[in-house]
Amino acid sequence: MSDQIPVAFTEKFRDDFIMLSQQKGSRLEATVRTDPDRLEGDAGYFDRIGATEMVENTTRHGDTPLVNTKHSRRRITLRDFDWADLIDKKDRVRILGGGQLPGRYLQNALWAAGRKKDDLIIAAANGNAFSIDEDKAASTVALPAAQKVAVNASGLTLVKLITTKEILDGADVDEDEERFMIVTSKQVSNLLNTTEVKSADYNTVKALVEGRIETFMGFRFIRTERLTKDSSSNRLALAYVRSALGLAIGEEIMADIGPRRDKRNSIQVYVNMTMDATRIEDEKLVQIACQE
Repeated sequence: MSDQIPVAFTEKFRDDFIMLSQQKGSRLEATVRTDPDRLEGDAGYFDRIGATEMVENTTRHGDTPLVNTKHSRRRITLRDFDWADLIDKKDRVRILGGGQLPGRYLQNALWAAGRKKDDLIIAAANGNAFSIDEDKAASTVALPAAQKVAVNASGLTLVKLITTKEILDGADVDEDEERFMIVTSKQVSNLLNTTEVKSADYNTVKALVEGRIETFMGFRFIRTERLTKDSSSNRLALAYVRSALGLAIGEEIMADIGPRRDKRNSIQVYVNMTMDATRIEDEKLVQIACQE
């Protein structure tokens, strides 16, 4: 908005504008599926095939047994998101380096769009999924209690990591799929203060020296401060594999910079996108409550 600019009307204002601290785009998009099996109108679908069992052959020349393979799908209703801001001609004239403003605004918008992707993924992980079974019956599916690790009045601990691994292994989640652990800085601190993690027997010295843990117990750690809390103010860390979650992109991020004739030729920076996310398979995701 034009009323946000005048604070910068000064000859000492830097030619290169300083972008304030923020998460620069999406950190989670690469950890989920982004290829829905079907996009129809305003909806996206991830189709699923259930496990089957072999039938023992106990007779000679008997009929061939038919196994009923169950099909189901998870649906996404696509959502539209916009970002726009105006740069008044007066601002561009009075600010040193004002010609850089459209590019800076665009960068800011693209980072915001990336963060919105992460918000959609996190909401899908913790929220309800819209399921359609083989009989086309629709239902809302909450994350099962079996996929949740209780807070137990503690932050992220070695015990919770072991429990999380056990849940995924118990569901026969493909060990060839990369496993991600999504945490905030607080959970990283929890682990860095854990005796076992401090030990060279459990982790690399380099991770502690650099103040970060990249991989541990088969999980690749990704930090974001956008993880949500439950009603008891416990942070909900997430562990999953790529096929657990899906991001359906109806329209990728579109950007436009140009004059607004109805706003005295102010330059408008405009960005929009169409997408949403869903949980594809509950058993491939674990929610870990962590006290902060």
